[in-house]
Amino acid sequence: MASKGGGGIKGFYRQKKSSGGISKSNNDYDESEEMLRQFDMNMAYGPCIGMTRLARWERANNLGMNPPKEIESFLKGGKVGLESLWEGRV
Repeated sequence: MASKGGGGIKGFYRQKKSSGGISKSNNDYDESEEMLRQFDMNMAYGPCIGMTRLARWERANNLGMNPPKEIESFLKGGKVGLESLWEGRV
């Protein structure tokens, strides 16, 4: 449904620009969670759906993809979630 203000597409973008556009999420993650999220989104280590982060890290390591060692230590430390960022969302 179109807005009553008129202006079409140009009006829509002017409205977005004047309101500041898209706001950033207020979710603050610690360094380890941020690194794990980056690992989840990095397709260089293969798909992450249907497997734990540790299983994905081990697969990438076995295939010689050189995943970050910090990720392994976070995952084996037991204080972070083992499921990927996408688990249960797709």
